[in-house]
Amino acid sequence: MSTLPAAEPAARYRYLTDSYVFRWENQTLRADLILTLPIAVCLILGIAVGHPAAGMIAAGGAMNTGFGRKQTIAGSYLPPMIYVTLGMAFAGFLGVLIGHHSILMVAVAAFLAFGYGMLTSLPGGYGWVGQQCVITYLVASAFPASPLAALERGGLLFAGGLIQLVLSSLLLHIFADLRTRVVALRHTLLEEEATLRTLVVDTAESLRQRRMLNSAIPYSLRLAFVLALGTEIYRQLHYPSGYWIPMTALIVLRPAVTDTVNRALARGVGTVAGAAIVTLCLAHIHPDLVALAAFTVLFAWFSFGIVNVNYALFSAAITGYIVFLLSLDQLPGPLVAERRTVATLIGAVIALTVRLLVISRYRRVWSKSVAALSSRPSLISRFP
Repeated sequence: MSTLPAAEPAARYRYLTDSYVFRWENQTLRADLILTLPIAVCLILGIAVGHPAAGMIAAGGAMNTGFGRKQTIAGSYLPPMIYVTLGMAFAGFLGVLIGHHSILMVAVAAFLAFGYGMLTSLPGGYGWVGQQCVITYLVASAFPASPLAALERGGLLFAGGLIQLVLSSLLLHIFADLRTRVVALRHTLLEEEATLRTLVVDTAESLRQRRMLNSAIPYSLRLAFVLALGTEIYRQLHYPSGYWIPMTALIVLRPAVTDTVNRALARGVGTVAGAAIVTLCLAHIHPDLVALAAFTVLFAWFSFGIVNVNYALFSAAITGYIVFLLSLDQLPGPLVAERRTVATLIGAVIALTVRLLVISRYRRVWSKSVAALSSRPSLISRFP
């Protein structure tokens, strides 16, 4: 009897584990100093040539590619870093080209989100690569421009990712491995294409036969719907930095409801805390461009090092990184922090609401099925 009262708090606390459980044994701050150097190089080059915004975009590419070191494909972290460098360059180009003013942007966001959901069924970091491509697309959509500008953004993202790949590989003494993988990239991409083609065929067959229970299709469809809804809200509101609405919904929505609630709460708490800390910091120090770049690198380092320690803490660190990064483009830091916080909370609410509505619908269908079965005892008697 003594164990029963403890069950309820345990069930309640599991929704908060991403907020209050800290796994300090997973921190990698010392090792991740290497990943911050390419970001610093991009920012310094941008400031030196008088185009800090260009350095900011390239630094974002270096940051995304750096996180690829936390993933593995075929037992190595180089494939995720290479794939995300190529993928985000194309996604950045596509986002700028389409822009958030077009309804086509919503359809493409839903399509990419569905693809990301299906990639989560593959082993390794394929799902992570897909997620980063969707995020890059959403961010780039906030800056609609000409095809030339789209090429420039894609090129800057690729350049930042390439700098990260080359510098980190040299410092980690794995440049020979990187060179081998790049030389064999054409063959590798053909193999990956065959894998993706098989995944598409299997998905189409599952949809045709309505065999979706044990596949990634339900999760992928929820992602597509949530991204379409969040992107349309962002498009209609014309809210500055509104791309954080669908982006947060994408990040927060998980296959299981417990994980979704857990992630949403941690994301909200971490973002609010990070925004408050950075706003307080900016109110007192009034940094110049060099200081802003230094703070950006510092928070990037924190983000790399604590990503597997605690999700709320990571959300606070990544918020600091984003606010300082965008401040390099002459945007007021406190305003950026406020916009990010509001958009993050809206996105988290959207993901939670959709997930709970799906559960409610499943429960109603299940209840009706049980009731129909109970009303026909002749059917029940057929089963041993």
